[in-house]
Amino acid sequence: MQTIITTHKQTDFDALASVIAATLLYSGSIGVIPKEVSKNVQRFLSTHKTAFDLVLPNEVDFDQVEKLVVVDTASWRRLDRMEKLRGREDITIELWDHHDAGDITASYVVQEDIGATVTLLIRELKKREIQLNPLTSTVMLIGLYEDTGHLTYPSTTPEDAYAAGYLLAHQADLNVAGFFLNPPYEERQKEILFEMMKETEKITINAFKIGFNIISLEGKTTTLSSIVSMYRSIINVDALFVIFVTNDRATVIARSGVDHIDVGHIMSRIGGGGHLGAGSATLKIEDIAPEEIKEKIISLIETEQHERIHIADIMSFPVFSVTPDTSMRKVHELMTKEGIRGVLVMEDDTLLGIVVIWDFKKLKYEKHWKKPVKAYMTRDINTTTPDALPSQVAKMMLASDLGHLPVVHEGKVIGIVTRTDILNYLYDLLPE
Repeated sequence: MQTIITTHKQTDFDALASVIAATLLYSGSIGVIPKEVSKNVQRFLSTHKTAFDLVLPNEVDFDQVEKLVVVDTASWRRLDRMEKLRGREDITIELWDHHDAGDITASYVVQEDIGATVTLLIRELKKREIQLNPLTSTVMLIGLYEDTGHLTYPSTTPEDAYAAGYLLAHQADLNVAGFFLNPPYEERQKEILFEMMKETEKITINAFKIGFNIISLEGKTTTLSSIVSMYRSIINVDALFVIFVTNDRATVIARSGVDHIDVGHIMSRIGGGGHLGAGSATLKIEDIAPEEIKEKIISLIETEQHERIHIADIMSFPVFSVTPDTSMRKVHELMTKEGIRGVLVMEDDTLLGIVVIWDFKKLKYEKHWKKPVKAYMTRDINTTTPDALPSQVAKMMLASDLGHLPVVHEGKVIGIVTRTDILNYLYDLLPE
């Protein structure tokens, strides 16, 4: 009887690396790689396949299978020719994954929010003290880097970084990793990239900038995921969804650079999968048109990707204010006493301006300290609302070089938010 390890179709390096890692954990097992793999994985396997216990699905004797181990997916539909094992009561199923839950029911499950599935398997390899050679370390590092964007995606965790260090300590080759992670672009890929540049639609949803493309393709084109990843950086959007249309199918490839837009979850809602930073789905045109797919994605973002905290949750209040005729010395004494770095200038509940700690650098002589605050205050100031998103306010502060923003509701100032407040939120330093 036999144990087989398998993964999803359009196998990427994290999936391949996870299969290889699992064959080390499950003694005597065989890795089953789907026929459809990414171009980069295909290039790797063309020269490295014989170094591992890997076969195609049509080479498996399913009558001899007693255990199925699935990695990097939890969906039966994404597996290649594994339906023969579905529903069989005489086999054991185990699952290792870092995506959303799927329809595979397993007796043993390791499923966590982490940058790469291979990181979960590396954890177990370390625990069992299973030795890695330079080749296995290198392929695992490629998989880890690919799924975490070289440890830059928002879904990356400290454990992913520790796992990368562990692999480098076991002689993972960065030169080989760089070769397979950064393949040269062929003329066809360049043509697609230029086509995307001409047709991108950018819209703002919940303060995030989202890019959409619908691209018609003739024939099979590889490395589309790499093109989409690069293009998101080029056009500087928070998330990008590209719908590639070929014959009777539409393939959506999505990439996100912010943790509030989980493209893997969005893709799972339309029949695909992925993780926070990357996802994909394939749909039949006869079931849903490309424009309808785009509208469905927009609807999902609008209804499911809400930020949990608003400016009202992190602003400071009550607000300290002074009248425009208050002397600069009195203002400085108030700021020192209250331990604040900015004071609003108001008269009869009307906001006139703001003075901040840096404004006191303008005071060179004693007579300057006696002058009224209206002589030094900043008059043209931006405000925000209590229901604004911290990410939205952060962009406003960055664009305008602002350190303080009054929070206004129904014409009245109800609080103030500072750059420090935003940084504490973004770096998860809010008080419990």
